[in-house]
Amino acid sequence: MSLDLERIRAEYDHCFGCGRANPLGLQLDDFRIDGSTVSVDWTPRPDYQGFDGILHGGIVAAALDEAMAWAAMLTHDVFVFTGTLDFRYASQAPLDSRYRIEASVLERRGRRLRIESKLTIEGEARPVASARGLFVVAEGVGG
Repeated sequence: MSLDLERIRAEYDHCFGCGRANPLGLQLDDFRIDGSTVSVDWTPRPDYQGFDGILHGGIVAAALDEAMAWAAMLTHDVFVFTGTLDFRYASQAPLDSRYRIEASVLERRGRRLRIESKLTIEGEARPVASARGLFVVAEGVGG
């Protein structure tokens, strides 16, 4: 099976995480592949604020989850849904920063993929948040 990413983009254009036509969404786009790692740069909008000047933790979680799904699509050619997620928040995420999100598939066993991701402020090494999750191949979707 080979995923038709442009068809997926068109079909899911209103996705909260990656939909280009969703004016409220994160609009994560232009994913890059470097070996087994998928990355995307992202500047959050002021609408994603939690505490004053701080990116809402739920938005951080959504961004990490989205990147993990794209890691599966771009490196394993499968469409997945989220089974479980485990998040770690290391520090506050300033709303006015530019971020890099990286995600990698750690292991695949049949229809199950273990994937990790991290969110770092551009130019810094230490992540402000990270996640690990179990994702399941969605049969009959996306192909």
